[in-house]
Amino acid sequence: MRIYALSDLHVGLEANRETVTTLPEHPGDWLILAGDLGETEAHLRLVLEHVVPRYAKVVWVPGNHELWTSETPRLSGQDKYDHLVELCRSLGVLTPEDDWPTLPGTDVVVVPMFLLYDYSFCPGNMSPGDAVRWAAAGGIVCADERRLHPDPWPSRQDWCAARVEATRARLDRLPPSKRTLLINHWPLRLDLCRLFRIPRFTPWCGTRQTEDWHLTYRAEVVVSGHLHMRATDWRDGVCFEEVSLGYPRQYDPARGAPGYLRQIWPATEPAPHPTNAGPRWHR
Repeated sequence: MRIYALSDLHVGLEANRETVTTLPEHPGDWLILAGDLGETEAHLRLVLEHVVPRYAKVVWVPGNHELWTSETPRLSGQDKYDHLVELCRSLGVLTPEDDWPTLPGTDVVVVPMFLLYDYSFCPGNMSPGDAVRWAAAGGIVCADERRLHPDPWPSRQDWCAARVEATRARLDRLPPSKRTLLINHWPLRLDLCRLFRIPRFTPWCGTRQTEDWHLTYRAEVVVSGHLHMRATDWRDGVCFEEVSLGYPRQYDPARGAPGYLRQIWPATEPAPHPTNAGPRWHR
């Protein structure tokens, strides 16, 4: 059995929608969808109805785009997340709210997570307001500020804190003998956020609370998306995979979505020698 991963399909865009519907069959394997499949329930359903019959198991975690308030009825915040979880469950898709399975024949637990961000991925100890102003001074304004409503939480950072606390509690209950495959839309570490064209977008990219989770929770692989910067990185001997497709200008249309489907389990390459531990970019 193999596990593949892909994220940031953005099927609201016609070119992405067309290429995603060409994803091939892997009937004995699993597929991780690491968020930002689209902005609406219809977008999520389109992707899932295509891939669910083609894989033995599909795993989904939400990204910020799925959580945008963008349709009628105007579900937002926790209500929209809950609604999408129920849609996934109706199609047999594993979500962050379900029991975490152990991969057959291993001690590796598959851990889909929904953690959000808290504006701490920025210099110093900025408040969220300061972080937003710091980004704006560099010409960056994130659409989440208008479209990702945190109801009933007072703020996105409060929602993030609740998600981190609940997920940490579940992880802490895992037996010490278990290793993990951690999945989150947002990267778990600031040093993976190499946003060369928009460096001040980092406040919306994660939380410093998770920077050591790959060690604390004995990760074999950590999967994320969000950055639209496909890469394989290694930290402390742990493999970090950024598996975005992205917008049409960010991938080769001749390869399409099938060409960017990444096998993340079993590992396809060994950990690099410490003197050659830079990222491997996936063009």
